[in-house]
Amino acid sequence: MSSVTTPAAPSAVSRSVLAARTGVAVVFALNGLAIGSWFARVPAVREALDLTAGRLGLLLLAMSAGAVVAMPTSGLVAQRLGTARTVVVATLLVSTGLLVAGVSASAAGWLPGVAVGLFAFGYGTGTCDVAMNIEGAAVERRIGRTIMPRFHAAWSLGSVAGAGLGAVAAQVGLAVAVHLPLTAGAVLAGTALGARAFLSAVEPAPDADAVSPAARRRALLAAWREPRTLLIGLFVLVAAFSEGAATDWVAVAFVDGYGVSEAAGAAVYGVFVIGMTIGRTAGTLALDRWGRVPVLGGTILLAVLGVSVAVLAGSGPVAVAGVALWGLGVSLSFPMGMSAAADEEDRAPARVSVVAVIGYTAFLAGPPLLGLLGDRVGTLHALLVVPILLLPSLALVPVTRPPR
Repeated sequence: MSSVTTPAAPSAVSRSVLAARTGVAVVFALNGLAIGSWFARVPAVREALDLTAGRLGLLLLAMSAGAVVAMPTSGLVAQRLGTARTVVVATLLVSTGLLVAGVSASAAGWLPGVAVGLFAFGYGTGTCDVAMNIEGAAVERRIGRTIMPRFHAAWSLGSVAGAGLGAVAAQVGLAVAVHLPLTAGAVLAGTALGARAFLSAVEPAPDADAVSPAARRRALLAAWREPRTLLIGLFVLVAAFSEGAATDWVAVAFVDGYGVSEAAGAAVYGVFVIGMTIGRTAGTLALDRWGRVPVLGGTILLAVLGVSVAVLAGSGPVAVAGVALWGLGVSLSFPMGMSAAADEEDRAPARVSVVAVIGYTAFLAGPPLLGLLGDRVGTLHALLVVPILLLPSLALVPVTRPPR
């Protein structure tokens, strides 16, 4: 069974849909750029505030907390305002948070201001994430072939670009109070332009006032009682944990476990991102040919193999090859989980919101869980929890099959 509807002929795809596809890719990429830019300057913020590792970890939780708080209602907001206006308003929060965090850290050395900025940043990111996934799924349905993973590939490329620009800014001595506000302005302007092409901005929209707030809340509560939606959320949670483990720990694990330099550890993480980006770009062809269930099952097994090789190889080069397989293997699960949640367009806002809430708890629980395991067995071997979680998630793959 194909993962989406029968592919449409090129002539059948309207210019507005193709423009919306470009707009969604731009918004995904700029969201990744904002997040990559922030994380690239975390060392400078830590130095400016003179934080220990423990206090820095607590500070970074403000961002995750903002995202988790936003997601339960972000579907309702997208349904009320439309996805185009939602991503613009959310990105305004993202940009404001970047500005406040950057200025508070670098210019004022004010920790509470950074925490408030990060909470706003996380809240805007969480809301934008739900809205842009809803819009991406709508574009995917109209095009008639799988493209959601490519939107997530754009996000990955944007985050890499943000990290690279952040590294350049740090190298030339550009203050965080200057770099992050400049980035915030560019991200906001670009997102506003990209959102103008969204389907919700150019297609006639249903009268939002015709659906009462109480009815929208009932739809959200109903989504929390749907077994398929909850199981998709659990599948996305494992996918998010598998990605987040690499983002947070793979560089440190290679430094501690294989004795490489910090620069080499960062390069290993780059290998993971490259593998994931290739998987999200090329994997759409496999999804259209064989469907979600067999492709996701195969890629999960590939990820299990990759993590196992990365941890147990005993040889640096072989372990790096394992990291590349890890990136390829986890590349499709998160975007296709979001796509599955949005299979029915009229119920997509509530369902994507529920799946996002469940999935994003991995970003709250993952870092401390792996950190505690790392204290006991070493950071490298702590990564073996990833395949231990991935193997049971194979039983959840069938829930991503599109409803008849």
